Amino acid sequence: MKAIPNVQKYMTTLPHTIGAQQTLTKAEKMMHEYKVRHLPVLEGGEIVGILSDRDLKLVESFHDVDPNEITVAEAYTPDPFIVSPNASLAEVCAEMASRKYGCALICDNKKLVGIFTWVD
Repeated sequence: MKAIPNVQKYMTTLPHTIGAQQTLTKAEKMMHEYKVRHLPVLEGGEIVGILSDRDLKLVESFHDVDPNEITVAEAYTPDPFIVSPNASLAEVCAEMASRKYGCALICDNKKLVGIFTWVD
């Protein structure tokens, strides 16, 4: 029987991040430039959430929202799904599917070391 790999084998290392006080315009430019749909959100070097392209589209759809004035802190999803690099790929995928998560943040000793998305 073949061993189930861990998520570390398939994650994207050193993901692009954004600060909570950056604007939505900055986040949108980063997503476009780096061709990503998720940005881990940091505040004081700590992970506080995840900003997805869906979060951006939702907030920008509201009347009178200026993406140059609204900060990432006002749009991100708090408490992202965080796992260890040694977590079972099967378990991570099962959790993502059951909770409809678009990604998992991979942390080692509270340090962001990767991101795993359905594309990975």
